[in-house]
Amino acid sequence: MASLSDISRHAGVSIATCSRVLNGSDHPVSETTRARVLKAAEELGYAPSALARALVTRSSRIIGVIVGDIVDPYFAEIARGVEEVAADLGYLTMVCSAESGSEAEMAHLRQLRDYHAAGIIFAGSGRYADPSAADLADAVAECRERGSTVIALAQRDFSSPSILFDNEGAAYDITAYVRSLGHERITFVEGPLGLHTSTQRRQGFERAGGSDRIVGGFSYEDGVRAAEKLLARDALPDAVIAANDEAAIGVLMRLREAHVDVPGQVSVAGIDDLRPAHFVGLTTVSMPLHEMGRQAAHTILGGYNAESVVLPHRVVPRTTTAERR
Repeated sequence: MASLSDISRHAGVSIATCSRVLNGSDHPVSETTRARVLKAAEELGYAPSALARALVTRSSRIIGVIVGDIVDPYFAEIARGVEEVAADLGYLTMVCSAESGSEAEMAHLRQLRDYHAAGIIFAGSGRYADPSAADLADAVAECRERGSTVIALAQRDFSSPSILFDNEGAAYDITAYVRSLGHERITFVEGPLGLHTSTQRRQGFERAGGSDRIVGGFSYEDGVRAAEKLLARDALPDAVIAANDEAAIGVLMRLREAHVDVPGQVSVAGIDDLRPAHFVGLTTVSMPLHEMGRQAAHTILGGYNAESVVLPHRVVPRTTTAERR
């Protein structure tokens, strides 16, 4: 493969001039010289490096998606929506996992900044009293000043356009639905403590009249542990609502393993409507995660002008809930 040095010799110009022409620099180059360089590149079959071009132009065809857990179906569905739009327009989607929280997010943000990413999407929720929040906000502001579009898909403690769900409203609606089936003793399996999303969903449950809560999390294993706590009680509740589908499925499978009739004895519901929820017939709240990713990508690439968008949700009754006997 031909190098810049080969092109410069063939065109009779300096390597610096070759780089300016082939990598899209706005440095002035005469049309005659530009044409000579382009002809030499074509004759020698030169393909410029996308990264080199990004370093020169301070802009790349990269969209970074910073997620809380790269294997979580919630984030996978968002990333799929981003990639669907980005690929059609010739952009590369980079998914960055930040399971360890704000420090990992900061590291990914710096890398994406150095790559001059066209856009950076924060798919995960922020945390209350996060000691790194101010530093992260400063880093986000710097990225925006450098030309990257930054978008938040959950409540965050920095300034950027946002595409959100009404988490409190979703939890309120699923709780109200379960209560409409005649269930009075309802237990809520909370999400991870400290997350804005977890708090919003708990508040929706409480606003709908719920009070009994178990500290849980967003994973299948968290749901299993929550079910163990319920099974250790003197009596089971009429219904269990988990803060997301994965935890709800963990509750469901552990109860059935213990020969509890779901929904005959206990109804179970979740929030998000992830693909696994369809496989087990889980009653849940459908959140348009794929559409959220698509809108985020369109916003970065100029299709939308989002500042604060709240996407709709809907309750989806399935076979894990039934009227109280």
